[in-house]
Amino acid sequence: MNNLKTVVLLAALSGLLIAVGGAIGGASGAMMFFFFSLLLNAGSYWFSADIVLRSSHAREIQREQDPALFDMVAEVARRADMPMPRVYAMDSPQPNAFATGRNPKHAAVAVTSGIRQLLSDRELFAVLGHEISHVKNRDILINSVVAAIASAISMIGWIGMFSGGGDRDNRGGGILAILVAPIAASLIQMGISRSREFEADADGATVSGDPEALASALQRLEMGARRMPMNVPQATAHLFIVNPFAGLSARNLFSTHPPTEERIARLQRMARSR
Repeated sequence: MNNLKTVVLLAALSGLLIAVGGAIGGASGAMMFFFFSLLLNAGSYWFSADIVLRSSHAREIQREQDPALFDMVAEVARRADMPMPRVYAMDSPQPNAFATGRNPKHAAVAVTSGIRQLLSDRELFAVLGHEISHVKNRDILINSVVAAIASAISMIGWIGMFSGGGDRDNRGGGILAILVAPIAASLIQMGISRSREFEADADGATVSGDPEALASALQRLEMGARRMPMNVPQATAHLFIVNPFAGLSARNLFSTHPPTEERIARLQRMARSR
């Protein structure tokens, strides 16, 4: 169901691009901006792991530095039928984690010092299952395509604003597109990101074999994130298992994460059905 929702929302976002392009500069203009945005985001996709890890101040660690964490990541990767990812640590009191990488062969998993202190091994194992699932599901690729389309829509909107709203015969539609399209694109982008979180929750619970542990971990992580917001770039917030800005109401307004209560409820239903 989450995968179907992603496909529907991607189709809606693509349709919005065509509609905005037609209102402002025709279908050819829309495609030109889309391919331009795709080129811009291709670089981000290709080097996404290094960019995110660097901006989050994560440092790579080796097995001798933390054998317990390494063995846990290795077991999760084995269950997910994936190669062993690189392992990173972040010196942050906020309990959180993320995974990145353009494909399973180039994956990396990062955990904060706070999550190691807060969660039990059982809960951390379930969290790692969630993160590994993001990479296995190619969510970095999906988010890159979505970002390219959304960027193209925003570019068209900006150009339409400075050019006076498109052709004179379609001035009303052009102005509406300028005002509404970027907001609509952002909302669809958030919807896709949230559907990917639900999918990673379900797949992560399957990999770990313990949906109750993931539900418990999410509850504790949400509380920890609310007490200790993390200073990370807004563009990387969607990668973390819980919103790192959960304690900042203004930045939490347009969260890329679904409500934690709903995630927990779904996992609890999954546990009862096992």
